[in-house]
Amino acid sequence: MERCCCGLMTPEKQAVPLQSVDVQVDVKDHVATVVSTLLYQNKEEKPIEAVFVFPMPSEAAVCHFSAKVGETLIVAEVKEKKQAREEYDDALSSGQQAFLLEESDQSPDIFSMSVGSLPPGESASIRLEYVTELDVQADEALRFCLPAVLNPRYQPAESTSVNVTSVPSSLVPYDLTFSVRVESPRPVSKVESSCTMDPVEYLNQDQTKASVKLAAGHKFDRDVELLIYYKDSHQPSAVVEAGQASAKPGSLMGDPVLMLSLYPEFPKDIMSSVSSSGEFVFLLDRSGSMDCSMGHGPQSGPRIASARDTLLLLLKSLPMGCYFNIYSFGSIFEQIFKESAEYNQKTMEEALEKVEKMHADLGGTEILAPLKHIYSQGCIPNQPRQLFVFTDGEVGNTKEVINLVKSNSGSHRCFSFGIGDGASSALIKGLAKEGGGHAQFITGNDRMQPKVIQSLRFAMQPAVVDISVTWDLPKGVSASVLSPPLTSIFQGQRSLLYAQLTGQSKERTEGCVTVKYRLAGRPTENKLNFSLKPAEDAGLTVHRLAARSLIRSLEQDQEGARWEKDDAAKKKIIDLSVQSGVSSSFTAFIAVNKTSGDAIQGPLLRRNVPLPMMMACSMPMPQMNYGMQMQSMVCAKKKSKGFSLPKFRSKRSCASRASSGGFASLASSGGPVVTGMLCADNMMDEDFDDTMMVKGGSRLAPQPKALRDPLLELVSLQTASGCWKLEPALATALSKTSQDLENKQPSMAKTEVWATILALVWLHGLKADAKDEWELLVMKAATWLRSQNAAGLTECVEAANALLGCSVQKEALGL
Repeated sequence: MERCCCGLMTPEKQAVPLQSVDVQVDVKDHVATVVSTLLYQNKEEKPIEAVFVFPMPSEAAVCHFSAKVGETLIVAEVKEKKQAREEYDDALSSGQQAFLLEESDQSPDIFSMSVGSLPPGESASIRLEYVTELDVQADEALRFCLPAVLNPRYQPAESTSVNVTSVPSSLVPYDLTFSVRVESPRPVSKVESSCTMDPVEYLNQDQTKASVKLAAGHKFDRDVELLIYYKDSHQPSAVVEAGQASAKPGSLMGDPVLMLSLYPEFPKDIMSSVSSSGEFVFLLDRSGSMDCSMGHGPQSGPRIASARDTLLLLLKSLPMGCYFNIYSFGSIFEQIFKESAEYNQKTMEEALEKVEKMHADLGGTEILAPLKHIYSQGCIPNQPRQLFVFTDGEVGNTKEVINLVKSNSGSHRCFSFGIGDGASSALIKGLAKEGGGHAQFITGNDRMQPKVIQSLRFAMQPAVVDISVTWDLPKGVSASVLSPPLTSIFQGQRSLLYAQLTGQSKERTEGCVTVKYRLAGRPTENKLNFSLKPAEDAGLTVHRLAARSLIRSLEQDQEGARWEKDDAAKKKIIDLSVQSGVSSSFTAFIAVNKTSGDAIQGPLLRRNVPLPMMMACSMPMPQMNYGMQMQSMVCAKKKSKGFSLPKFRSKRSCASRASSGGFASLASSGGPVVTGMLCADNMMDEDFDDTMMVKGGSRLAPQPKALRDPLLELVSLQTASGCWKLEPALATALSKTSQDLENKQPSMAKTEVWATILALVWLHGLKADAKDEWELLVMKAATWLRSQNAAGLTECVEAANALLGCSVQKEALGL
C-alpha cells in the first residue's frame, strides 16, 4: 500500500513534489527576459514522476531549460519532439533522471514539464527561461503578464469528460516569489499591478532603472499583470544584435539581426475624423463562466454585465448609416438580426432591448460555428466588415479557429478581447493578428469600456492598404525580413519587424527603412534611420525573438495546408528550432542525467501538481468539502462535451498520460463529472438560468438588479442620431428635476438642442476622466448639433454650466 511520509498534500492525499516557484523578470525597454526557477522535492518512499502543466504567453520564445540535481547541472537540448519523448522514456526505464519540456500540440500557450525518476528524498531545481515582447496598451503602458491561471479548454468535439486535481487558490501548496527589474533609455514613471506589489525602488538618479517585487502572501487566484509607464511616449527605435560567434556565418544565429519598433504617425486631419460607413459585427461569449466576476473586489460585477454595458456604449457610438449585428454564443449561437441591419433609431432600440436580456446561459464555448456563419454572409458593398469578438474562454480547437479567421482576412478586420484571468493569449492575439485587427486583455478591475472604444476608433479609421517595406543599405549588405508581412497599422500602436543582415560594408555605418502605405487614398510613408553597429551586451534576445517570429509564421503558413503532412516544411521548422534553441510545436527540450540510477522495477508513481481553482464566479455554488476529491458538479446535459486541455502525448505503459491542463494534469474519466469548480461553461444550459440556481433541492430567489452607473444611464438616453431629448429620465441622470431643466432652458433654444448641450456639458465637466469611453458618441452629438444650425448655442452652454456647476467652454464641445 502506497503511503506518504510527510509533505504537502493534494485532495487525493498524495504528496505535492513542487515546493516553490521563483520568477525573475528583466525588462529592457519593451522586451522582457523571464527566468523561472522551480524547486521539486520527493518526500515519499518511492521514486516519482512529477508533471506540471502551465500557461505561457503565446508569443514567448522559450530558450533555456536546465535542471540541477545536487551539484550536477544538466542543460537540456532542443530535439525533434518524437525523439525527445523516446529519449525521456528510455532514460526513465534505465533508471536515469530525465527532464522534458514540450509545447502543446493544440495551442502554443500551454507547456508541459515532466520531472522523471526523482528518488526518495531527492531535490531538483528546474530553470526555465523565455523572452517576450511587451504589448502597448491604450494609455501607452507596456503590459507584462505572468499567467498564473489556465482555464480548462472547452472541447466542442466529442470528448471524454475529465476529473481535475484541484485545490482552492488559498490552499495551493507551493510558494511564488516574483521580482522585476526595469531598464530603459527613458525614465520609468510608474509601475502598476493587478496584484499587491512592494513600492517601486529606483536604482539610479535619472530613474531609468527600477525594481519592484510581489508582496508576500500572494494567492494563486489571478494572473500577475504589470503595467510599466515610461515618461516619454514610445518612439521608433532599432537595435542591431551581433550574431553568435560559434554559429555558421550566413545562418540566422550567425548573422546580425535587426529589431525595428515602428510607431507610425498618421496625418492629423485623417485622425480627427471617423468613417460613417462599415458593417460592425459583435460576437459575445455567453458561456456559463461569463457569470464570473470581472475583478477581485467585493464591488466587482459579473463579466456578462460589463459586456452588456460595453455593447450599450458601442451601439451608441456607431455612426448613422452604417450596418451592424450582434451574435452571442455558447454551446449554440444566436443573432439579433437575420442579417446585418442598417443602424437607425428603430434597429438600435431593438438591439438594446435584446442585449439587456442577455445572460451567461448558453453553455459551453463553441466559437467556430458562429464564425463560420458570419463569414457565410455576403459582405455589404462599400461597408467594410469589422468583427469584434468578446470571450473569457479557451477552446481546444484554437488553431482551427485562427485559421478560419486567417482564411477570411481579406474581407474583414477582427478585433478581439480577452476577458478575465486565464483568457488564452494564443486565441485572443491570434484572432487579431490573422484578422488584421487589434487585441486587448481586460483583467483584474479593468473597465472594459475604454479598451473596447479604443478598438472601435481603430475600426472606424480607414484601413491601411498597400503596405510595403523598403531598405536603403550600404553596398554589400542585404536584409532578409523574418517577420510575417505587415497587414495592419494603427495610430499609436507598435509594429515590430525582424530582419537578418547579411554581408558587410566599410563605406557606411547606417541604414534606413521606409514603410509605405495608403491611408484614405493618400500615399503615406514613415522612415527610420538606424546604426548598423551592433549593440553592446545584447546577448541573443533579439535573435531568439526573431527565430520565434519566423517559426510561428512558418507554422501558421503551413497550418492551412495541413503542415503535418508537409515533411519539407516540418524539417525547416525543426532545423530552425534546433539551431536557435527556441521551442516549436515540432520540438521539445530534453535533459538526461546520465550519472544517475539503476533500472526501475515497475511503474513510477505519477504526481500531478494541483491546479489553483478559480473562486471568482458570482453564481451560487454548492457546498464543498475541500479535503476530499471534489465531485460536486454534474454536467448531465452535455455528456458528449467536456473540459479538456491539449493533449501532450500517449506515454509508455508504466505511467499513462492523458489530456492535461492548468497547473494540473487531467486523467480520463468514465462519466460526465468534472471535479472542482471548473464546469461553469457546461452547467449553465437549459437546466439553469442566471437568476435561479438549484441548491439543496430549492431555488434561489432572483438577485435584485444593480443600479446602473450614472454615465451609462446618461448614455442609454442618447438617440441613434446623436441627440438627447428633454425627458424626466434625463433630469434624473443629471441629478436634477424636470422643473430645473425646463426653467433654465434659454428661450430661443429647441428642447432637443438644450437637452443635448446639457448632456455634453455634464460629460465634459463631470466625467472628463471617462473621456475614452464617451468621446465617439460626443463627436456624433456635436455633428448632430452642427447639422441643426441652431441659434443660441452660446446661451445654452452658459445656462448648462450654471445649472450643473461646470465651467465648460463652447469650443471644448466641438461646436
